[in-house]
Amino acid sequence: MSSQSDVRFTDFKSDKQPTWCPGCGDFGTMNGMMKALAETGNDPDNTFVVAGIGCSGKIGTYMHSYALHGVHGRALPVATGVKMARPDIEVMAAGGDGDGYSIGAGHFVHAVRRNVDMSYVVMDNRIYGLTKGQASPTSRSDFETSTTPEGPQQPPVNPLALALASGATFIAQSFASDALRHQEIIQEAIEHDGFGFVNVFSPCVTFNDVDTYDYFRDSLVDLKEDEDHDRHDYEDAKEVILDGDKEFQGVMYQDENSVPYHEQHGVTEDMSDIPDGAPEDAMDLVREFY
Repeated sequence: MSSQSDVRFTDFKSDKQPTWCPGCGDFGTMNGMMKALAETGNDPDNTFVVAGIGCSGKIGTYMHSYALHGVHGRALPVATGVKMARPDIEVMAAGGDGDGYSIGAGHFVHAVRRNVDMSYVVMDNRIYGLTKGQASPTSRSDFETSTTPEGPQQPPVNPLALALASGATFIAQSFASDALRHQEIIQEAIEHDGFGFVNVFSPCVTFNDVDTYDYFRDSLVDLKEDEDHDRHDYEDAKEVILDGDKEFQGVMYQDENSVPYHEQHGVTEDMSDIPDGAPEDAMDLVREFY
């Protein structure tokens, strides 16, 4: 791992130009990810980015690192496999609200409860943007689209509550347009020993005219400014996460005693090439995932 002075965030930029719509929140999300990786002393040679499907799925192409563009909802099992095979490298999974909280919801629960030592950044724009504007799992119940003219008529998924109920050791939320704060939160997720989950409000300027930049600027409450919130207190976290009247930014919960999955099972060396005659406990760990 390089020292902070050796690498700049621009080293994580690939030569591929993003094809996101002008003004898309994913630009800010990606910039914060790259800056956080650089600030934590990582570089492209020790970083692996796994993405799913949707607008967010292109992020591995736009970042200069090891990367894999997976299939819908499957970024987390791939990222888990990478981390278990190579516990020495920085692994980051990226996805969207449709990718992560619909078809990928089951994988989300199990990656959280295993406490795999990686970060998971979800670009939540509360809509399916790539397929031209259908309601997503996090869309408001009255959000009108071409396929839900009267709204989905069901409450949106609360990904923070799902993470907390699944045993998450780090739960946070950020806003792509609040550049410095967003970077700071992603950086904390990377530095956390365990599964660092960050839900990012990343507005879709083309298909969502409700959850806009102006809406989040006007409504966000930053927990950093709340002296009463204790991020290490489970009950405090639950109260914030289940508050249906406010949109929060910051770290909701962090377990100070978190022990990552690979450390729990003594996986500390490169397992990407398991030789004949490997210890049976190592083989058992591999069979658990495949």
